[in-house]
Amino acid sequence: MEIRLVGNSALLIEVDDPLAWFTALDAERAAGRLAVTDIVPGVRTVLLDGVPAPESLAASLRSRPAPPFVRFYQDNLAIPVVFDGPDLAAVADMTGSSVEALVRTLTETTLTVAFGGFAPGFAYLSGLPWTVPRRESPRPRVPAGSVALAAEFAGIYPTASPGGWQIVGHTGTVLFDIDRDPPALLTPGRTVQLVRA
Repeated sequence: MEIRLVGNSALLIEVDDPLAWFTALDAERAAGRLAVTDIVPGVRTVLLDGVPAPESLAASLRSRPAPPFVRFYQDNLAIPVVFDGPDLAAVADMTGSSVEALVRTLTETTLTVAFGGFAPGFAYLSGLPWTVPRRESPRPRVPAGSVALAAEFAGIYPTASPGGWQIVGHTGTVLFDIDRDPPALLTPGRTVQLVRA
């Protein structure tokens, strides 16, 4: 573990399992045992913001063993997907499988929201059994609801935007709604099951 002070009241923790640290620290915050404003997981980091005594907390964290990952939710969130993406066949080739086998793997794999991404409501879903390269040339516009793969992650575009991920399907599920609490449907720690629509 490496811990860096960020500004006057934040800590950036580099750890092997950011989601496990996020779930443990967020549970402490919810129980009133950790006074921080925000906890943000990343690929290899967890940011603690609004820390009243950062040096003291850093010393405490250094003395702790790595926590186990604890699921927030007892059920998987089912997201219906039509597997008709323009990159579906190419991704099947990349993974050495047929289109049917690829779809079966995607629907049988439980994915976990590892962290949020480049747009409100976008979540990086971990748990894929293979990695998929990004497209050589990004698309100028990826439609909202596009289900896509890149590196070791799956993701669903909450709004139309440029993007370089491999599109394998689409969903009508609303991922971000400012009138919902929380606005993002996919929050860190949530488990997701893609199902055929």
